[in-house]
Amino acid sequence: MRPRSAAHRRLRSAYPVLLLAVATVAAGCAASRELPEPPRWESPGAPLTADQAAPGDRSATPTAAASPTGTPSVDPSPTRSGLRHVFPVRADDVDYHPTHSAYPGTDLFADCGEPFVAVTDGRILEVSRVDRYSKRGPQGPHNGGLSVSLLGDDGVRYYGSHLRVIASGIDEGARVRAGQQLGEVGRTGNANNVCHVHFGISPPCTGSDDWWIRRGVIWPAKYLDSWRRGGNREPAAEVIRWQREHGCPREP
Repeated sequence: MRPRSAAHRRLRSAYPVLLLAVATVAAGCAASRELPEPPRWESPGAPLTADQAAPGDRSATPTAAASPTGTPSVDPSPTRSGLRHVFPVRADDVDYHPTHSAYPGTDLFADCGEPFVAVTDGRILEVSRVDRYSKRGPQGPHNGGLSVSLLGDDGVRYYGSHLRVIASGIDEGARVRAGQQLGEVGRTGNANNVCHVHFGISPPCTGSDDWWIRRGVIWPAKYLDSWRRGGNREPAAEVIRWQREHGCPREP
């Protein structure tokens, strides 16, 4: 690990306050288009049949509930798809918060240059290799700077932004595996000069530049907590419930 200055640590600890000071609450929910038929594994709590399990997995069953105190020995949520999920930043020192500013998401604070990796198996959905953010321009569409979004084989979109660099070969349509490096922690876009990755979980609403959805629609912390300790809590059911309720809003 690279040593971190006291000033850097103070800046990271103050960053959530900066976000709250500058954030504006997204309003309303616009008309939504017709949704595709949800994946067959959508029903919460329903056990997998053999043809619903992921390829090579024929024994996916719900796991035991976690104790309300202490670190559980078994992840608290059912594993429905059988896909492996991993923590998105590969570093010894990563901080994040259970909340964000005006919308669900989180910021993963780590040194610039630490690896940002694929959360699960899937294919690259969107890549931005150019930092187009300007304080004088519209706030929102280019806030992420260099960014990557992954459509997991679980049907969930995982988004990381403010990256310093995108890894070679990480292009739209490329297949990746859980843990494969996608880029490096950085501070591009509207990152307030703080090294971190903005991490969002959302449905893949395609057909428009849906940055207001891509940035995150459900709170990631409980999934990050699980993946960090080696668990496999899956966000797919919660993402599907959100999309059933909200559709794909056409504006923030």
